[in-house]
Amino acid sequence: MGLLVRGLRGQGFDVHVCALSRGGPLEAELAGAGIEVTVIGKRWRLDPRTFWRLRRHVGRLRPDLIHAWMFAANAYGYAAAGSCGVRRFVAGQRCVDPWKTGLQLAVDRYVGRRADCTVANSPAVRDFYVGHGVPAEKIRVIANGVEPPQPIGTTREELLGELGLPDDCRLVAVIGRLWAQKRLKDAVWAADLLKVIRDDVHLLVIGDGPHRDRLRRFRDQVVIRDTVHLLGHREDVPRFVPHLDALWSSSAYEGQSNAILEAMAAGVPVVATDVPGTRDLILPGRTGYLVPVGDRAALARATQRLLENPDLARELGTAGRRRAVEHFSVGRMVRQHVELYEELLG
Repeated sequence: MGLLVRGLRGQGFDVHVCALSRGGPLEAELAGAGIEVTVIGKRWRLDPRTFWRLRRHVGRLRPDLIHAWMFAANAYGYAAAGSCGVRRFVAGQRCVDPWKTGLQLAVDRYVGRRADCTVANSPAVRDFYVGHGVPAEKIRVIANGVEPPQPIGTTREELLGELGLPDDCRLVAVIGRLWAQKRLKDAVWAADLLKVIRDDVHLLVIGDGPHRDRLRRFRDQVVIRDTVHLLGHREDVPRFVPHLDALWSSSAYEGQSNAILEAMAAGVPVVATDVPGTRDLILPGRTGYLVPVGDRAALARATQRLLENPDLARELGTAGRRRAVEHFSVGRMVRQHVELYEELLG
C-alpha cells in the first residue's frame, strides 16, 4: 500500500491515508513524504464510534474516490462513503481467506456487489471471492509491485557474524507471520531432513505471530535448535534477503506473497508450496520450484538440488529477477491503478 500511495502522489493525485486501528512504521514513512495520515482508533470489531469518526473524516475530505484495503476497511469504508455521497468506492481483497465466517463472507459479498470495483492482487484471490458470490465482472486483478533491491552495506560475512553462524554455512529462510496458514512446522521438519544429508544448512525464521511459542517448542522437540533460528520480527529484512541461498514458502494458501516477490527481485531462488497465489509467481523449474503442500521431503529435495548445483541456483535466481522486473514492477502496479481510477472517475 505504501508503494501505491507514493506512486499515486508522484502521478499528481491528492492522496490521504486513513488507518482504522493504529499506525505503525508506515505512518511515519508516509508522513515524512508529506502524505496526510489519519488514525481513527478502532477498538472492537463492531465499533460504532469508529464509523462516526470515519464518517466525519470522510465528510471533511470529500474525496472523489475511496479505495479500501481488506475486510474491516471495506465494510467501514463502504458505509462511510455511502453516507457522505462519495462518487466512487473501490474495495480491496489481498488474501485467500478460507478462515472467514459465513457472516464475514456475507459482508464481503454485500460490499463486492455494490462497490464500483474490487481490486484483487492475484487470480487466486479473484477466484476465491467470485466463488463466494462477488460478481466476476466487478473484480480487477492488479498484481503487487516490488521495488528493485537497494544496495546494502552488510556483507554476508558480517551478517553471519551477527547471527553467530559459521562462514561456510548455507542460508535458507521463511519470512512472514507465524500462524497456522504458513505451516511452519513443515519447514522445520524439512530442515531436519536436510540435516541428515548435510550439516551446513541453517533455517532462519523471520517474523512473529500467535504460533511463535508453539513453533519454538516443536523445534526443540525435534532437537534442531542448532540449525533453526527464530529471529522474530525484523525491520531490516532487506539486509537478509540478498544473502540467502533459497527462500522457502510452506503456506497452505496465499493471496500473493510479498516475501516471494522480494526474493525474486533479489535473484534468490524460491522453493514454495504449489498453491494458486504462489503458482502465479513461480514458473516451476524456470524461476524456482513448487512442491505439494505438506510434502516436507519434496521441499528438502528441491533445496538440496539448488545447494549442490550453484549454476542452477544462479540461473533460477536470474530468471526470477527478470520475471519480477517485467511483470511485478511498482511502476506497472501504479499505472494500472491510475487507469482504473481514471476509468471510474471519467
